[in-house]
Amino acid sequence: QVQLVESGGGLVQAGGSLRLSCAASGSILSANAMRWYRQAPGNQRELVTSITRSGITNYAASVKGRFTISRDNAKNTVYLQMNSLKPEDTAVYYCNAQIQQTFFSAPYDYWGQGTQVTVSS
Repeated sequence: QVQLVESGGGLVQAGGSLRLSCAASGSILSANAMRWYRQAPGNQRELVTSITRSGITNYAASVKGRFTISRDNAKNTVYLQMNSLKPEDTAVYYCNAQIQQTFFSAPYDYWGQGTQVTVSS
């Protein structure tokens, strides 16, 4: 089985920074695309940013220039550096990873349990 474990959430003042981590563990042949989503109360879950195994990144317009996604393929870990945080960034942040477990299995999407990020004004 595969588990994604997130860490690094918390409470921060507007303008501050936080760094989220998400480590994938278990039977993993390859972690392909890795993504961060977020969901604020009353809102749908939205894609914040993604990174391919080779390091190509994409960002939602609302976080571009403030957030940076990175990964360590040897550790099957993805990071999200969040700077210049705003109250509207408050949400539960979820890690998502497309993981292939064996040569004979198709990649499958796994999710972390979510970590709360709260930005006070």
